[in-house]
Parts: sequence; C-alpha cells; structure tokens
Amino acid sequence: MKTCAICGKGSLLFGHFNKLRGKYNPAPKIRKQPNLQWLNVPKDTSKKKYKPFAGERVTACTKCIKALSKSK
Repeated sequence: MKTCAICGKGSLLFGHFNKLRGKYNPAPKIRKQPNLQWLNVPKDTSKKKYKPFAGERVTACTKCIKALSKSK
C-alpha cells in the first residue's frame, strides 16, 4: 500500500547494534516510509516511465514528481 506506483519505492527497516561488553542492549528498529503524494499524471506525457499512468491519479514519491516536472 505504501509504495510509489511509478518506481516501486517502499518502506525500509533500519537498525543498528550497540556494542556493549557483557550486556544485551539491542537498538530499536525503525521503519522509514517514503514521502508519497497524490499526483495527477498528465495525458500528454512524453516520458516513457509515466506513459502507463497517463491521465490517472496515483501516489508517487517526491523524487518521481520532481523528475516528471523537469523537461529536456
């Protein structure tokens, strides 16, 4: 559900080990979610990556939104 429709970016699980001598002290695991926004993909898009979603309203990460707004 929480994935980018265009690039497939999803959540990541982060964690680290605390190096302690003789003690058990696991670090908490943290789940990071991508910054997803609703996006109306224009019908007349020329970029190949966005053609399957032309004219639709999808959730996309901000990196994909920024790439769509740039023109060559």
